[in-house]
Amino acid sequence: MRPHGTPEELARRRLRAVEAYREGQTPSVIARVLGVDRCTVHRWVRLARTPGGLVPVPVVRPPRLSDPQLAQLEGLLLQGATQHGWATDLWTAARVTELIRRHFGVSYHPEHVRKVLKRRLRWTSQKPQKKARERDEDGIRQWMEEEFPRIAEEARQRDAHLVFLDESCYQLTPTVRRTLAPRGQTPLQKYWDRRDKISAISAITLTPRRHLPGLAFWLLPDKENFHGEEVVEFLKQLRRELPRFTVIWDRNKIHGRSRVVKAYLAEHPEVVAEDLPGYAPELNPDELVWCWTKYSRLANYPAPHLAALRERVETELAALREQAYMLWDFLDHTGLRLTG
Repeated sequence: MRPHGTPEELARRRLRAVEAYREGQTPSVIARVLGVDRCTVHRWVRLARTPGGLVPVPVVRPPRLSDPQLAQLEGLLLQGATQHGWATDLWTAARVTELIRRHFGVSYHPEHVRKVLKRRLRWTSQKPQKKARERDEDGIRQWMEEEFPRIAEEARQRDAHLVFLDESCYQLTPTVRRTLAPRGQTPLQKYWDRRDKISAISAITLTPRRHLPGLAFWLLPDKENFHGEEVVEFLKQLRRELPRFTVIWDRNKIHGRSRVVKAYLAEHPEVVAEDLPGYAPELNPDELVWCWTKYSRLANYPAPHLAALRERVETELAALREQAYMLWDFLDHTGLRLTG
């Protein structure tokens, strides 16, 4: 039977077994009391007769930062790095090391500080999210609480679909994500270092009553960009499938400010356009269509040429169109609440 426990527990158990044997206890009784095999007791006794044979009980040193000090440290960290003289509010291991030295007089190596933060404070390494300074948080909140419910209700009264629309592009240069490899052997990817791209437009659609999600998309010819004319062409494609719809998009100049788009909307009152608040891409679930395809399905994919990239993009978008639960998750991620 293999003994279980931490190294400290095993070392103490060995010493107890040897002491009991020296006091006259039989190996069978010792083995039964300690929950080990009798042969294990004999082996421990033999090891005790040789110099350095038995591992002594390790001395567990108390941490250099006590629990109260650690709680105080977390409070200092939550104040942000700028409150302690740094230019940004982000913490690095080197900055935390310096903070500990200043306030507690304890010198740690930065790598050990990482372990302290992870094991004792349950902090993790995270990638910061970017947020534009131009954002109007009050305006965004008002749009979510007042404007979007109005848009959804008016679309329901018209028996019209809701359409969230956005554009993006796919490049030959792959999106690089972490992968697995032997230690010290960083994987290498060969790719074309060119700006060749495929522009794409897509829309998540919701039915008027039950809000069942769908996905429509269109890829432009190689290396072309979207203008107002291409947006109108996509709206025409949508109108062939949806008799009435309200399209919700960002404030890109190729949308509501384009003359050809304005002219098309004026000629087709069954198509209503509404703007998202500025600098709030997280409110458009169609943004997650690009995130899912680029950073998940196409991550680390170095396409040999644009034709292969186009085929792969069309395959992934077509597969996503069949996964209604994912499209609904994209909408749920925005925090928008549908009425009716």
